[in-house]
Amino acid sequence: MKTEKPSAGDQLFRDVKTYVIRIGRMTDSQKKNYEELSSKWCIPYVEEKITYETIFGNANPVTIEIGFGMGTATAEIAAQNPGKNYIGIEVHKPGIGRLLGEIQSRELKNLRIIEHDAVEVLTNMIADESVDAFHVFFPDPWPKKRHHKRRLVQRPHTSLFASKLVPGGYFYMVTDWLEYAQYALGELNATAHLMNKYNGFAEPQSWRPETKFEARGIRDERSISELYFIKK
Repeated sequence: MKTEKPSAGDQLFRDVKTYVIRIGRMTDSQKKNYEELSSKWCIPYVEEKITYETIFGNANPVTIEIGFGMGTATAEIAAQNPGKNYIGIEVHKPGIGRLLGEIQSRELKNLRIIEHDAVEVLTNMIADESVDAFHVFFPDPWPKKRHHKRRLVQRPHTSLFASKLVPGGYFYMVTDWLEYAQYALGELNATAHLMNKYNGFAEPQSWRPETKFEARGIRDERSISELYFIKK
């Protein structure tokens, strides 16, 4: 599938950041991991397409996780699937430092990190029809209406995801914010080349580890909604 040239409106929309840099103190361990391991396991942001075989040394399928938080679930999924490659995109240094430590301690050869804005990474670094799966676990819901434009899972971002997926690849989102789940479901349903695997929200995927945000949502009695779309 050829990627359509973005309109001026789409480009303006993509310039709106889907995150804010929150000041969080890094622990000594996270800081040490970041300083010593980032050159080994982080992929520098560049405005050119990357080659997975060069990065991982194989042609295994690639999953991209956007906003991995502290990376606990990311590391667990990568450890359980050594025959698949994973790229985590995150901007918050404490989480990056934590995940770098997990990569080192678990000796994960199939996981890398990109520290940059996810929309820019997908646009400039990821080739079309090269990603087997996207994972988006508990993204910022931006609950205030004036901030909805910052939400990650909405058009035209969803069209960008679709353009990067291989045919048969999937986009998988989990959130504890029901209004955002309903909104994202409508946006994904309206995205060309994506098809809902389920009738509405998805069944819980047993292979996905529980995250800190999920445990907090359950504790606060918020429902967990899952969305699972496949590239036609």
